[in-house]
Amino acid sequence: MKILVINAGSSSLKYQLIDMDTEKMMAKGICDRIGTEESFIKYQKAGESAKKTPRAIPNHVQAFRLVTQALVDPKKGVISDLSEISAVGHRVVQGGAIFDHSVLVTDEVIRQIQSLIPLAPLHNKPEADAILACREVFGKKMPQCVVFDTSFHATMPEKAYLYAIPYEYYEKYKIRRYGFHGTSHRYVSGKAIELLGKKAEDTRIVTCHLGNGSSISAVKGGKIIDTSMGFTPLEGVIMGSRCGAVDPAIIPFLMEKEGIPVSEMGSWMNKKCGFLGVSGVSSDMREITAAIGKGNDRARLAYDILCYQIKKYIGSYTAAMGGLDCIVFTAGIGENTPRLREDSLSDMEFFGIKVDKAKNNEKNPCLISADDSRVKVFVIPTNEELVIACDTDEIVSSL
Repeated sequence: MKILVINAGSSSLKYQLIDMDTEKMMAKGICDRIGTEESFIKYQKAGESAKKTPRAIPNHVQAFRLVTQALVDPKKGVISDLSEISAVGHRVVQGGAIFDHSVLVTDEVIRQIQSLIPLAPLHNKPEADAILACREVFGKKMPQCVVFDTSFHATMPEKAYLYAIPYEYYEKYKIRRYGFHGTSHRYVSGKAIELLGKKAEDTRIVTCHLGNGSSISAVKGGKIIDTSMGFTPLEGVIMGSRCGAVDPAIIPFLMEKEGIPVSEMGSWMNKKCGFLGVSGVSSDMREITAAIGKGNDRARLAYDILCYQIKKYIGSYTAAMGGLDCIVFTAGIGENTPRLREDSLSDMEFFGIKVDKAKNNEKNPCLISADDSRVKVFVIPTNEELVIACDTDEIVSSL
C-alpha cells in the first residue's frame, strides 16, 4: 500500500509518499507560498537531492495537481499511475474534545474540523481546505484519513488540562489544555520505550519537541499526563516568534498602552514575540546562535530563556511522574543543536541526568547520556509522516 501524507498550512502544502510495505519515503516535498507570485514546488525523490521549481500555485487544489503530476512524471516520478496511491492521510492540528483518535474522512468529519477553526484558526482552516482540495483532484472515492495533533494528549487527567477559570466556560466553549505536536511526541516516546527495553507501563519519559514551535510532554506508562502547550499552540516555552506562557495581565496592559486592537493581538503574540521579540535578530535558532557567536547579548538571552525553561519543565514533570527514566530531544532545534541539549541539562546530576559531551557532539547521536547517568538521554529524529501513514493504513485496511 502506498499512502500520500499531507500537512497543509495557510500558504503551504507539505507532502510525502510512503510505501507501507517498507515504511520508506518514496518522494517528498512542499508547495510553498501558495497564492503569491513567489510560489514554487519542491520535489525530492528518495536518495536524490531536492529540486525547486517556480510555479503558479493560486490555491491548494492546484498544489495537489502539481504534486500528483510530479509523482507520475516519466522522468522524476516514483509511480506510473495515481491508482497506485491507496489513500491520503492528513495532519490536522486541532481535534478539540471531539476527536481522541484518527478517523476516516466523511462529510460530517469535515464539518466538525471546520467547527474547530476558532480553536486553531491558523491551522484547521487550511487543513480542511486541503481535504476538500484532495477530493476535487482524486474524487470522493479516494479514502482520506485525518490524524490529530491533539489526540495523543487526550489521556491527560482533568487536573492537568483544566484552567482555573469558571467551570461554565469549559462547559460552554471547551476551554482547556489540548496540547499539540501529538504525532511527534507519540512517535519519539514509542521509540524511546523500545530503546529502554522496558514495558511501556513501567516508563516515565519527558519528550522535548523543539523547533520553530516547541512543546514538552510528560509521558508516563506510554500515555501523556501533561504537556506544555495549552488551549492553543501559544502556551509553553519560548518559541521562534511565539511568546509562550506569559502573565495574562500583560495582554490587556499592552493593548491599552500600545493601542493594539483585539483583532491584531493574536497575530502579535504568534508573530512578534519569542526568539524574534527578545533577540531582535531572528526567529530562527541558527541565526540566534550565529549572533551569539558575534557577541549579541540579546540573542544570548533568548537562548538562555529556552534552556532555562526546558530545565524547569523537566524538573516539574519528573515530580509529576514520580521519577524519570529518560529524556528525548527531537525536531529541528532538538535534533541539530548539541550545545542547547548540553546547556539545558547542565547541573542536573542530582536528578541523575548527566550528558556525555563526546556522544552529544557526534554527527548522528542517539544515546547522549553518560554511562553513569541514571536517566537516559536520547536524540530521536521525529517522523510524524510515518505515524500519519500507519494510522491511515490501519483505518483503510479495516474497511
